[in-house]
Amino acid sequence: MKSAAIETFFATLHAANPQPASELEYSSVFELLAAVLLSAQATDAGVNKATRRLFALAPTPQRMLELGVDGIESMIRTIGLFRTKARNLHASCRILVEQHGGKVPNQREQLEALPGVGRKTANVVLNVAFGEPTMAVDTHVFRVCNRTGLAPGKNALDVEMTLLERVPERYRVDAHHWLILHGRYVCIARRPLCWRCAVAPQCEFRPKTPPP
Repeated sequence: MKSAAIETFFATLHAANPQPASELEYSSVFELLAAVLLSAQATDAGVNKATRRLFALAPTPQRMLELGVDGIESMIRTIGLFRTKARNLHASCRILVEQHGGKVPNQREQLEALPGVGRKTANVVLNVAFGEPTMAVDTHVFRVCNRTGLAPGKNALDVEMTLLERVPERYRVDAHHWLILHGRYVCIARRPLCWRCAVAPQCEFRPKTPPP
C-alpha cells in the first residue's frame, strides 16, 4: 500500500470513528493492565463478564494480592487458561506492591518484567493509559495489516515495526484501535466483508468478496 493510500485509509477510519477505544472495561490503569493480561486467547466480552465481579472485589494490586490465587481463579473460571492467568496476575500484583508502590509503571521494561505481560500487553497499557503511539499487534491487527497490504510481516514484531514506519504520525495513537475494530467487525478471518468496507478502495486484497 502506497503512502497516499495509507493516508486515505486512516483518514477514512478516523472520520468514521474519531475517538476509538478499547472494548475492555476498566476504571483505572491497574484494571486496564489486569484486563489485558486476562484477555489473551479470550474475547473482550468474556473478559468483561469476569472482571466486573473481580474488580468489584479487588480494584487495586493490594486487594488482588489479598484475594489470593484461589480467589482470583474463582472469579475468572469462564476465561481460557484461567489458572495460569490467575497465577500471573497474582504474581504481577506482588511486584507492583513490593517494587512500584502499588502503581503500574509507565516503562516498557518494567511492564514486560511482570508475569504474563508480553510486548503486546505492554503496548496496550503504554498506549491507552499513557498516550504513547505504540502498536499492539493482536491476531486482528496482524490479519488486517497483511491482508490489506498496509504493513505486511511474518510475525507480530515485523508488523509492529512496519506500522511505526508507515502510519502517519497524527494517526499513530489511535491506529491499533482502528485496526483491531476493523478486523473484529469487517475484515474478519474467514470471509472479509469487503462489500461493506469503507477502506476497500485502498485495500490490496483481491478478489474482493461479494455480498452473500
